[in-house]
Amino acid sequence: MLACSEGLSFWGGVDPGTGTIIDVHHPNHGASVSGKILMMPTSRGSCSGSGVLLELSLNSLSPAALVFCEHEEVLTLGALVSGRIFDRPLPTIFLPRSEYDRVARSQTASISGNRLKADGVDMDLSPAQASDLQLSKEDRRCLGGDHGPAARIAMEIICLMAAREGTESLTDVTRGHIDGCILAHSANLIFAEKMAEMGARVSVPTTINAISVDRENWRSQNVPTDFGERASRLADAYVKMGARPVFTCAPYLLEGAPDKGEVIGWSESNAVIYANTVLGARTPKHPDYLDLFIAMTGRAPASGVYTKEGRVPRTILDVEPALDGHDDVLWPLIGWLAGQFSPDHIPLLTGLEHLQPSQDDLKALCAAFGTTSGAPMLHVAGHTPEADTAPTPDAQRHQIRLADFVGAWHELNRGDRTIDLVAIGSPHASLSETRRIAELFQDRSCNRSTQMIITIGRDVLREASSEGLVDRLQKAGVRLIPDLCWCSIVEPIFPPHAKGLMTNSGKYAHYAHGLSGRHARLGSLEDCVEAAVTGFAGDRLPTWLRN
Repeated sequence: MLACSEGLSFWGGVDPGTGTIIDVHHPNHGASVSGKILMMPTSRGSCSGSGVLLELSLNSLSPAALVFCEHEEVLTLGALVSGRIFDRPLPTIFLPRSEYDRVARSQTASISGNRLKADGVDMDLSPAQASDLQLSKEDRRCLGGDHGPAARIAMEIICLMAAREGTESLTDVTRGHIDGCILAHSANLIFAEKMAEMGARVSVPTTINAISVDRENWRSQNVPTDFGERASRLADAYVKMGARPVFTCAPYLLEGAPDKGEVIGWSESNAVIYANTVLGARTPKHPDYLDLFIAMTGRAPASGVYTKEGRVPRTILDVEPALDGHDDVLWPLIGWLAGQFSPDHIPLLTGLEHLQPSQDDLKALCAAFGTTSGAPMLHVAGHTPEADTAPTPDAQRHQIRLADFVGAWHELNRGDRTIDLVAIGSPHASLSETRRIAELFQDRSCNRSTQMIITIGRDVLREASSEGLVDRLQKAGVRLIPDLCWCSIVEPIFPPHAKGLMTNSGKYAHYAHGLSGRHARLGSLEDCVEAAVTGFAGDRLPTWLRN
């Protein structure tokens, strides 16, 4: 048995080829989850954890069972797909906190049939049933196979997820966003091609996330043929199912972003958190694969942040320092810390009302928050559309002090000072960020030993090109690559020789070591451009953190 005191993101936190925990920020770093009863309050981090779990299961490296005491969707969905589609059952258990704590304290535990036994514990684990759901006639037709086998199994799993979440009904969604299109492991390709072969088709407008190759240029980038072809097949499978090939992890930057109150079915953790937090749209952080099922049926369990009650903050975080003279690295630090202080619940941040964050600042905050918290949104007093929502009466209150910012900065600045690679675009760079980078370079260029790579959505790249920004940045030695993001870049696009890594993304600074084997340094956009020009990163705290 492996009992984790903190939630774990399987994507970026567990090696899908070995089952080893590779998140260097997690207390159980280096332990193996394979073959063990894995306990954690809930998961956290990326929606892609369901795919990592499926990969482990297909390779007989999964945990023997998963045990949670809080609401959890990502790994639960991966276990359902493993069992229902690939006939590899994986028990997923939810216990009341008191019983969970008793089991976690046990020296040994075992599961046999529907019974869990541990030291002084013997309990029945009867699975949730979907028979009590209030379904429409169309839902029942779908369950009956009227729309084909792919739609039937999609609706079955949606109903099982609804039952696991304790909801009695489903809700309509207006649009979808598919996340599981990165070839991080074979399971994503196996799943997508199986669904496409079964005749799966989306029924609502659906976009697709960043993929693992520059779709049109990978052959000229020395990407191995086998990897490039398999990554392309994965993208093609979702396009065949009707997804729009925008290939971006920031769909909120596309024209026609969701409106406040719009009910959508998105996956990709940063996109979900931004949609809820900044746009006021409504979508839980749907796990990979469930996003496809929802896009196919246009239906989702009516629970969590789809409901008014599910959007209420249960934690209050008071940011105490004045933060005068801060630069833009403030916002990923705040997001990362907010997730640390509120790993399981939606928080309300106060003390930032006097600041003026840009949309890019809020994008950075949301992305970093998703690395340390499993919550699908946060509220920022004075800045986000639902920040006047009253917290629950029992909401816990914490202070985020200057020492916390200093500690977070050091934790996310563990990389070498000599910088070989500057990574921008996690999530994909916006047009305003691209303009800012061009302004910061002026007439300068990248150091001959340092590369800067910006990952960017196709639509934003077209706009940047029309403004002349692409030509300016290329003359400065900057590469702009569409379709990919730093969550999916592998060698040789990731320069094999690069050791020192700099980024403006709290998300990538958190995940970099697990994904690339390199620790990162985190800085502002200005810091990143200076590192690209000089080849070095500063080793001192930002001035605004030295008070």
